[in-house]
Amino acid sequence: MKRETKGKKVGTYETLNDVLVNLFRDITGIEQRAVRKLGYPDITINDLHVIEAIGAGEPKSMSAVARALSVTVGTLTISVNSLVKKGYVIRQRSSEDRRVVLISLSARGRDVFTHHARFHQSMIDSVVKELTEEELGALTKALTKLNSWFRGL
Repeated sequence: MKRETKGKKVGTYETLNDVLVNLFRDITGIEQRAVRKLGYPDITINDLHVIEAIGAGEPKSMSAVARALSVTVGTLTISVNSLVKKGYVIRQRSSEDRRVVLISLSARGRDVFTHHARFHQSMIDSVVKELTEEELGALTKALTKLNSWFRGL
């Protein structure tokens, strides 16, 4: 059965649903396998997201990272505690304000961050090389709209 969405008959509703659900699952699985292959079997997808949000630059406050991940500081604390124990994250108090907890990546955490960034670059390069300029523009526009919608939830 075709559904109607904003005046558009969507026989593609099922296709879009299938593609989005499978894409999320597949990317997550591929990321997990890629990190494990590199010798980090103790890293979860959630850990990767936290490492990515912390970044390889200057230390960040817990609240800034929590905001970037759209989670509470309490939720982030659980993840950071685990990553500190595993040796991927360093936690320290701000010298300007001892109430502020700063987090940064250890050398091991930066290594995971770099490998994960390379994975993303490879993934984007693979997609881009298969598309025409017109297709790339349409995909970028559609995904940007989809991202805006998800962020508005």
